[in-house]
Amino acid sequence: MMKRLVMLVSVMLVAGCMAWAADKSWTGVVSETGCGLKHATASDEAASCVEGCVAKGAKYVLVSDGKSYQVSPQDKLKGMGGKSVKVSGKMKGINITASAVEPAS
Repeated sequence: MMKRLVMLVSVMLVAGCMAWAADKSWTGVVSETGCGLKHATASDEAASCVEGCVAKGAKYVLVSDGKSYQVSPQDKLKGMGGKSVKVSGKMKGINITASAVEPAS
């Protein structure tokens, strides 16, 4: 009986750790560090502004629920400035380490 109890607790701990480490996802608009929340709505005008600023050295950010998040690696957002996206990955503070970026549906 004790072996079964120990095995059950072990399985529950492993499953809990796996769920905690799983990727999360956020939906928002790709902006850049200079404009930040200004581009909270996707548009052609926002796309032009964001891509132009990034070409001059700004960094991409994700604007979601009224907040701006730093995203790395930056190349996952290349060409998506001013567009609605779904970013999957892990967050620490305001930094998202993206495992995938795709157009939002």
